[in-house]
Amino acid sequence: MKIFSGTSNKVLAQDIARSIGIEVGKSTVSAFPDGETFVKIDENVRGQDIFVIQSTSPPTNHHLMELFIMMDALRRASAQRITAVLPFYGYARQDRKDQPRVPITAKLVANLLVAAGANRILTMDLHAQQIQGFFDIPVDHLYASPVMFEYLKTKNLKNVVVVSPDVGGLKMAHAYSQFLGATLAIVAKRRKSATEVESMTLIGNVRGKTVLIVDDLTETAGTLTAAAELLRKKGAKKILACVSHAILNEMGLQRLRKSCIDELVTTDTVLRSAVEGVNITTLSVAGLLGEAIKRIHSNSSVTSLFEFKGGRTS
Repeated sequence: MKIFSGTSNKVLAQDIARSIGIEVGKSTVSAFPDGETFVKIDENVRGQDIFVIQSTSPPTNHHLMELFIMMDALRRASAQRITAVLPFYGYARQDRKDQPRVPITAKLVANLLVAAGANRILTMDLHAQQIQGFFDIPVDHLYASPVMFEYLKTKNLKNVVVVSPDVGGLKMAHAYSQFLGATLAIVAKRRKSATEVESMTLIGNVRGKTVLIVDDLTETAGTLTAAAELLRKKGAKKILACVSHAILNEMGLQRLRKSCIDELVTTDTVLRSAVEGVNITTLSVAGLLGEAIKRIHSNSSVTSLFEFKGGRTS
């Protein structure tokens, strides 16, 4: 078994390799003067079980292309099996035709991954679970929630309500409520654009309670901060947010600085520089991904990675 890393999140790749007890494989990733990506695998991979770690974080297209080229290089170097490890799977929000003459880009990316040489996919907290069905190769879909649960245990939260910021995230919110022994609430929203939410309605009671908002992804933090504002107006005492992938552009950071969210808990699936003025706790999923890689390599079950006392995250 060998692990290789693209340039999107080298720190996470090194942490994953360290958790397994191996080194990240040697490779050269550079660019031609015109911007074309060049990849060279600097060690023998013939007959090896290869895992390529690459999050599709911004610049998304660049990191995707880098992953395709790296897998093609490995395939042509006679790797026995190539598993694309995408801690964050980009384009997952484009998973259906919700208006005329638009693409289903999540399916296109799935096709491109297979065409580039992927024999298997390992990913975490897809925006829509049905994206697994876009692949005709095995997909191992992990959840960041076990890592979140371990952290939340240390907080000793009392009188908690778990809130889903949209109807689509209800299943994830239910898993958190099971673990915390908490009640559920939903914020129903209507989206105006990719960066703005037009109106929101709360279904449930949060008055005088500690609220935990759970979501898979935030970038502009529009949904997150608007939901927090509504919850505060409805009498929420304390507001925390657990988000698997916090990509956070400048607009998102500005909104979080002005928001009433007391703490944002997220993971290191995407590389993020230090942020001032926002209380962000970043948890590592390296151990979880490393354990999954070991089990895939040894053809063992990964099901137990979804289980916690009292239920399942899936």
